[in-house]
Amino acid sequence: MKKKSRIVLIDDHAVLRQSLRNVLNDEPDLEVVAEAQDGLQGIRVIQEETPDLVLLDIRMPKMDGTSILREIQRISPGSKVLILTMHDEEGCILDAFKSGANGYSLKTVPCDELINAIRTVLQGNLYVSPEIAGRVMTWYLSGSNRKEPQSSLDSLTGREREVLKLVAEGNSNKGIASCLFISVKTVEKHRANLMRKLDLHSVSALTSYAVEQGLTGSAFRNSAA
Repeated sequence: MKKKSRIVLIDDHAVLRQSLRNVLNDEPDLEVVAEAQDGLQGIRVIQEETPDLVLLDIRMPKMDGTSILREIQRISPGSKVLILTMHDEEGCILDAFKSGANGYSLKTVPCDELINAIRTVLQGNLYVSPEIAGRVMTWYLSGSNRKEPQSSLDSLTGREREVLKLVAEGNSNKGIASCLFISVKTVEKHRANLMRKLDLHSVSALTSYAVEQGLTGSAFRNSAA
C-alpha cells in the first residue's frame, strides 16, 4: 500500500481546520497528522512531526506566516509549504515565496482544486491559485521595470513583527518575552525599534497600526471594535 503524505494544518480558525481535516483524510494518499492554532504551536508541531507538507495561513496569532516559513526552513527543510489564505495582495504573495513557500492558494478555491494544489506542491512543483495566477505573472514579468511595493511594515524584521503582534494583542513585556523565549530587555529594545521605525510613540498607536495592517487575529479586532 502506498505511503500517505503527512500534512500539518496551521490556521487560527478551528472550524476551517476541522473541515480541511475531513476533506484531506478522505483522500487515499493524504493524511492530516496534526494541527495548530497559532504560529508558536505550529513550530512545535512541525518539530515533532516533520511532515511532508504544511498547510499554512499567512496571517497567524503569535508569529506571522513569513516568520513561520523561515523557521520551517531551519527545523524541517524537507517539508513543503502551501499557503492557504484570504490575502491576495502582491506584497503577501511575494513575501511568502521569498520566505520559502512552495505554493500560494486562496481559501476560495473549490476542494478539488485545493487537492490538486497540495499534490502539485508535494510533487516538487510551484503552485499559484488560478484566481491570482495571471495577475501574479503580470506583476512578476513587469518587476524589472518597477520597484517592489514598499511600506513601513517592510522595514520591520520578522522578530519585530512578532513583537508588534503580541503588543497589539495586549501582552506585557514579560508575557512577550515568555512567548518568544527572549529576555524582557530584548523585548524593550524591539518595542523601541518599532516606535522609531513606525514613528508611533504609544502602545495604543502601535495597536491601531497592527490592526490596520491585519497583523492581529479576527477575535482581537472584534473585541477592539
